Amino acid sequence: MTKPHNPVQMAVIGAAHGIKGDLRVKTFTGDPLALGDYGPLYSREGRAFEIVDLRQQGNVLVVHFKAISDRNAAEALNGTQLFVDRSALPDDLEEGEFYHADLVGLSVKDDAGAVIGKVTAVQNYGGGDILAVTLAMGGDVLVPFTQAAVPDVSVAGGYIVIDPVAAGLVEDEEDADAGGPHGFDPKSRPRGPREAGGNR
Repeated sequence: MTKPHNPVQMAVIGAAHGIKGDLRVKTFTGDPLALGDYGPLYSREGRAFEIVDLRQQGNVLVVHFKAISDRNAAEALNGTQLFVDRSALPDDLEEGEFYHADLVGLSVKDDAGAVIGKVTAVQNYGGGDILAVTLAMGGDVLVPFTQAAVPDVSVAGGYIVIDPVAAGLVEDEEDADAGGPHGFDPKSRPRGPREAGGNR
């Protein structure tokens, strides 16, 4: 397999561990040890990383990759993001479960059902997942991916629903009443939330 066509980030390489090329790796899998179940992982540039050995240590994995045999080689990989292609992931998800990659491209509806934009990325800067949304009327906003801000996700239906007030797109209900159709005027407040913390 070559560089993933539809990449899903599975992990990020951290600091070197010891002198034999082992690395500390932060995973984004439900079970950290499952990282070894997906076959080769790939960097954004397409470099393949084959896991030879892995063990859990605290909140991270200690991983030994094939062809990484000393500390210098390991240190050069710090910060490398690791991906697999979406096709390598199982589709037998339970109801209400989805992959972040499946959210990109979904239509964004407000709480009245009007389409106001599209999800362009899912980001996380340490305070929780954030949806990057490009608005149909122009501009981009960041929406915290919380139950309050995004009360409905329908991957099969091709959309998510956001609550403009909880998402931080309008200040409060009075501002919502003063806004455009459905209480949301994207031209008047094209900004992200004041606080983006908390997981969905």
